[in-house]
Amino acid sequence: MKTQRLELTFPEKLIKRPVIYEMVRDFDVVPNIRRANVDEKYGWIVMELSGEEEELERAFRFLQDLGIEIEYLESFVE
Repeated sequence: MKTQRLELTFPEKLIKRPVIYEMVRDFDVVPNIRRANVDEKYGWIVMELSGEEEELERAFRFLQDLGIEIEYLESFVE
């Protein structure tokens, strides 16, 4: 299992959508939200996401396909 620290930036159209829930439901990953700020027009989350490398890559593609910006804060940590 690997862990990646990320900062996710959400566009306004996704603020009310349960994206983290959908990601956990559809992929075998475990989120650990470290910090977040969400208002009516903008949101960001700093989180650690753990899982097998293939599942993490699938989850990252899912987020990017939705239009969520991903900043990788650290490389994979065992």
